[in-house]
Amino acid sequence: MSSNDSLARLAAVIESRKAANGGDPERSYVARLLHKGPDAFLKKIGEEATEVVMAAKDTDHGGDRAKLVGEVADLWFHSMIALAHYGLAPADVIDELERREGTSGIEEKALRKARLREEGAA
Repeated sequence: MSSNDSLARLAAVIESRKAANGGDPERSYVARLLHKGPDAFLKKIGEEATEVVMAAKDTDHGGDRAKLVGEVADLWFHSMIALAHYGLAPADVIDELERREGTSGIEEKALRKARLREEGAA
């Protein structure tokens, strides 16, 4: 079983909670976040990102690496809620990562800046 399958299964659960009648905000955390709107899940993404940073810093000083894994899982989960809200899926992110494969990060950043300049000139 691939990690893509795991992400796809989780995305399907999130989608089921997103459906108009599929998720009860009183019984589903995902449905509650989606019902509250972007401010709620975007705030959670910010909180989780901060917790990832703190767990990584702790790991640098001998902290439990499992804590870092757990915090990254929380960040990915909440990011998947945002993706679902905006009509995207984990496969879209994987496709983008695959598109970038073999391109250095420095080169990718330069290409993005060039595209933004071109779009600004149009």
